[in-house]
Amino acid sequence: MSPRYLSEEHQLYRQSLKKFMDKEVVPYFEQWEEDRLIPRELWTKMGENGFLCPSVNEQYGGLNADFGYSVVFNEEIERVGTGLVGLGLHNDIVVPYLDSFGTEEQKERWLPKCVSGEYITAIAMTEPGAGSDLAGVKTTAIKDGDHYILNGQKTFITNGIHADLIVVVAKTDPQANPAHKGISLLVVDKDMPGFSRGRKLDKIGLHSQDTAELFFEDVKVPKENLIGKENKGFYYLMDKLQQERLTVGISGQVAAEEMLKMTTEYVKERRAFGQSISKFQNVQFKLAEMATEIKIGRTFLDDVIERHMNGENVVSDVSMAKWWITDMARRTASTCMQLHGGYGYMEEYPIARRYRDIPVSSIYAGTNDIMKNIIAKNMGL
Repeated sequence: MSPRYLSEEHQLYRQSLKKFMDKEVVPYFEQWEEDRLIPRELWTKMGENGFLCPSVNEQYGGLNADFGYSVVFNEEIERVGTGLVGLGLHNDIVVPYLDSFGTEEQKERWLPKCVSGEYITAIAMTEPGAGSDLAGVKTTAIKDGDHYILNGQKTFITNGIHADLIVVVAKTDPQANPAHKGISLLVVDKDMPGFSRGRKLDKIGLHSQDTAELFFEDVKVPKENLIGKENKGFYYLMDKLQQERLTVGISGQVAAEEMLKMTTEYVKERRAFGQSISKFQNVQFKLAEMATEIKIGRTFLDDVIERHMNGENVVSDVSMAKWWITDMARRTASTCMQLHGGYGYMEEYPIARRYRDIPVSSIYAGTNDIMKNIIAKNMGL
């Protein structure tokens, strides 16, 4: 049954997106996993078909759509594979910074090309020495006339190889106390002198998703590329991280649902000791336990999504959903691989890729321990 927050229009969008994915993505995804890169052509095709940045206002080429469209988008790309996560990051994490906090001039300059797929975006938060502690970033952007001089290094940047626009988290006031009050967001264009990409990082999972190191050496960023107000970047990040973490929860939930589905089908077909292994009580109990946890996750997630769409402050519940669902998905991956037996360790079986892809979901968008810190703080502890 469709959740209350999804209308008939949302479901029509799902049908259209699924048809596109079946034609343009599913037949090639395994090759992209081997190539360790999704081709840029996919982005332009998705733009041409209206699947990029649906939340953007119509005057910039978007659909002015609600978050329900983002839910559908993230569910459908996850059903194909977590390696497509960069598309969701572009739609629902990076572009909303430009859309919500950008000036009219910035929106006119950037958003239409983000919607069309001509521009691919990334957000550069993490550094070699700073991850979840955003206040600890060392990258600096020092005002010099009409420019900021940007210096620093970022790592683990999703879409880092393809990105045309990078929203960079930097210290515009390195002496600020507390430190988070000196952070700003600056947009770096790929062609700016002093900007360079390092290696495409070799990850355990998410093979088709490009992840890179980025370097900034005396990059002259025009003051017109400052997002919002100077030294207010940390507050913008906190404002948008709720939605980012919610999309991670959505992906984890769908991954768990897909793993249960493929494993249930497998155990019905696999035979041992003269019968389907689905007839063994232990197998049945394992599947029943997973089905129960996955149902609990879906019920809670749908409630949080609906409240988020209603404009409620659900920071604690989003943090709960992010950590619990991603942990549940990790347990599901382990159990499902075990139920596949030796075949689960073979790359030709999709459970192997799911097993590799899911662990990082408990790390990015704030580690699960950070989620528990947020919950505890909001409990008054």
